[in-house]
Amino acid sequence: MQYGEKRWANDFMNADDIWNSLSDFPAPDGLLSEGGMMGDAIRHHDWAATSLGPMATWPLSLKNALRMMLTSRQPMSLFWGRDLIMLYNDGYAPFLAERHGRALGQPFQTIWSDVWQELVPLVAETLSGRGTGGEDIRLMMLRDGVEVETFWTFSYTPVHDDHGRIAGLINITTETTSHVRSQAAAAAIIEDTQRQLEHTMQLERQRRIVQREMAHRIKNILSMTMAVVSQSMRHATSIEDAQETITHRIGALAKAQDILTDTEFRDANVRSIIEQVLKPHQDHSGRTRLDGRDVKVSAQQALGLSLAMHELATNAVKYGALSNENGTISVRWEEGADNTFRLEWQEAGGPPVVPPSRKGFGSRLTGRIVGGYFNGAGDIDYHPQGVRYVLTGTIERLADELNPS
Repeated sequence: MQYGEKRWANDFMNADDIWNSLSDFPAPDGLLSEGGMMGDAIRHHDWAATSLGPMATWPLSLKNALRMMLTSRQPMSLFWGRDLIMLYNDGYAPFLAERHGRALGQPFQTIWSDVWQELVPLVAETLSGRGTGGEDIRLMMLRDGVEVETFWTFSYTPVHDDHGRIAGLINITTETTSHVRSQAAAAAIIEDTQRQLEHTMQLERQRRIVQREMAHRIKNILSMTMAVVSQSMRHATSIEDAQETITHRIGALAKAQDILTDTEFRDANVRSIIEQVLKPHQDHSGRTRLDGRDVKVSAQQALGLSLAMHELATNAVKYGALSNENGTISVRWEEGADNTFRLEWQEAGGPPVVPPSRKGFGSRLTGRIVGGYFNGAGDIDYHPQGVRYVLTGTIERLADELNPS
């Protein structure tokens, strides 16, 4: 009867029962009577040509380690002696690939020269008496003459000779390259799916924000238009005066809308707003000077700023720096920390400034209304040498809402 042919009973009570059941098994016929293909290869190998010497001289400890390895189904290799001569079982052979035909009986360093430097610390620690190993260890290995990335899970265990001294190591290993690559591919798919999902959710959030913003802007434009009409009528001295004022102010709103349309109703550039308002009044170069970096404000703030600039420019043409040939206007703006905003309009070279006898809608517009759009204030100073207007507040941007940090 051969090993593996017996049908084991299901009524074993303890280990002694198992040992007793094995009494009818004959002893193995020689050291390598079991061991498959590699058992035959080891039996017929010329060991006298290696540092291990003829098989008949091998110590019992080596033979026992070899027998254990050859009868194991787990891929294993054994490295023995000062040269760490290699022996291995059938399960380990596929890992060697093209090295398989020349690996038996060769030193560890010779067969695995391409990964030896990475393994030296583990080998040294094992030979010092401490088992080592790892999971999914990355090794760049030569296969068919090409360096490829491989991954291994293995453990190195020290093996002792007949005198109790460490004489080599056993390597129990599994190649996990396919597993690691599958995991990496799955992780990449999951990550890509998450990115796509986040992108879809972001687009949906942006769509809702834009819808809400558009509805808000339409209401705001209507409210502002109604306020312009009603307040202009209230403070006009005649129907003709009201008609002219309303026309100009609604025109300023329309120009601001053109800027917003060009930016797809998102945030508008402060410089573009001011240039659009002052463009009709540029009778020669140097008349106006703009100084400020690219700063974007929300659509609502853009509309308010456009109206304020129009109101100041209109008054400058009628009474201020643009009413003669020598007057100039300087507009400066800046964005500070935490989205703070400051804009200064300064006129010079015009007729002496006389404060208005009464405050009309224009004063309310440049002061409280536009200042409110910036959650701040708009202050105008009628200095005799030139009107000075300062707007301070906080910038709002749709981009900040669409792309929160």
